[in-house]
Amino acid sequence: MNQTTKDLLNLIQKSTSPYHTVAASRDLLLADGFVELPLGGDWTLAPDSKYFVTCFDSSLFAFRTGKAGSRGLKIAAAHTDFPCFRLKPAAEVDTQGYGTLNVEGYGGMIVSTWMDRPLSLAGKIVTRTADPFKPRTHLVDFKRPLLSMSSLAIHMNREVNDGYKWNKQKDVLPLATMLGEDPEDKHFFTNFLAKELQVKPEDILSFELSTYPVEEGCTFGLKDEFISSGRLDNLTSCMGCLKGIMNGKGTEGLRVACLFDNEEVGSNTKQGADSLVLNNLLHRIYTKLGLTEEALYEDMANGFMLSVDVAHALHPNYTAKCDITNKPKLGQGVVLKQACSQAYAGDAEAVAIVKGLCAANGIPCQLFVNRSDIKGGSTLGSMASALTPIRTMDIGVALLAMHSARETMGAADQKALEDLITVFFG
Repeated sequence: MNQTTKDLLNLIQKSTSPYHTVAASRDLLLADGFVELPLGGDWTLAPDSKYFVTCFDSSLFAFRTGKAGSRGLKIAAAHTDFPCFRLKPAAEVDTQGYGTLNVEGYGGMIVSTWMDRPLSLAGKIVTRTADPFKPRTHLVDFKRPLLSMSSLAIHMNREVNDGYKWNKQKDVLPLATMLGEDPEDKHFFTNFLAKELQVKPEDILSFELSTYPVEEGCTFGLKDEFISSGRLDNLTSCMGCLKGIMNGKGTEGLRVACLFDNEEVGSNTKQGADSLVLNNLLHRIYTKLGLTEEALYEDMANGFMLSVDVAHALHPNYTAKCDITNKPKLGQGVVLKQACSQAYAGDAEAVAIVKGLCAANGIPCQLFVNRSDIKGGSTLGSMASALTPIRTMDIGVALLAMHSARETMGAADQKALEDLITVFFG
C-alpha cells in the first residue's frame, strides 16, 4: 500500500462525521504551519502566509495569501458530509424488550448496504452550563460496535432478493440493547451517553450523532489496484483539496480550499455551498489584505474554481447505465464531469483549462456525462459559483457503488487527483 493510499484511509478512519472531518483536517493544517483564525473574531492577515477558519464545526476554509501586491483567485471545494443514518431526538424505542434507536436517513444512501453491519456512532453532544447561550459541546466517536440494523430472514421475506423496498421508519431501527424491568431502562440511550461523558443525564440537552460502519478501509484486487471503504464520497476530495493547498507552491494571489458541509442534503445551510459563507469569506480576506471590493470582483471574473466530488465509473455488470461514448473507468485518472443542464458547472473553457493542466503535468484524465435518459446527480459547484460568480469545473475520482456503505475506487486515482489540485494551486 503506497503512502497516498495510507494517508487517505487514515483520514477516512478519523472522519466519522462532518465534525470529525473538520477536526482531522484542522490537525493536518496545524501540523503544516497554517494559522487558525476565529470565525467570530478579528483577523490580521499578511502576504505570503497561510491560514484557516472553521465554520460551525462542520465546514473549513484554508487559504494562502500571495506575495505582496500579487493578484488572482483560485478555489478548490469539496464537502465533509456523506450519506448515513442519524439519530432523532428522544431516540429510545422499546419494542417488547428490544432497545432500538429512532433514526432518519441523511442523504441518498443505498439502504440495503447498511444492513447487518456493526455500526458505531460519532458526532457531537451538547450539555448544560451555567450560561444558556454557551453550552458545552463534546466531540464524540465511540470507535466500537454499538448497533446493527438486522435484516428479516429470507424465510420470512421470500421477496427480499426481488427488489425489496426498505421503510426507513420501520425496517432500519438499529438494535442497541436488551431491556429489563428497571424503570431507568426507558432512558437507556441517554443514560449510556451520560455514563460515557461522565455527566448527569439531565444535563444532556441535545446531540447530533451519525451512524457509521466500523470496518476499516482496505485495498483489494489481484494487483492490489482497488480501494474499498466507506465515505470515499467525498473524503477523497477533502484529502485532495487539503494536499493541494498544503503542497501547492504558487505565490500569486489568493488560493482557497473549501470544505463545505451538507452537500448530500442540498447545501442550502449556513455552512453549505449554497449560502453566502464563501462570498463573505472572500470579502473579509480582501478587506483585511487592504484590497478593494472592485479588486475582488475583477479576480472572480478572472479566477477559477475546482468543484471536487466523486464521479460514476463504468460498472462492469451494468455497462448500459453509462453514456455510450464517455465511459470513465477505475484507475484511469481524474474525471471531468459535464452536463449541459449545468448540474455540473463547467463550460468549454473550463474543460480546456483542466485538460491542459493535466496534459502539461502528465496527469491522466477522462470525461463523464450522464446518459441522456438518466437524470443523474449534481454537486456543489453550480451552487457555489452562482453565489460567487467564477469559472468552475467539476472533477473527482471515479467510484463504483456510490452512496453504498462501502464504495470502490481505483487506487491510482487518488494520486492523480492530488497532483492535479496541487499543480492548480502551484
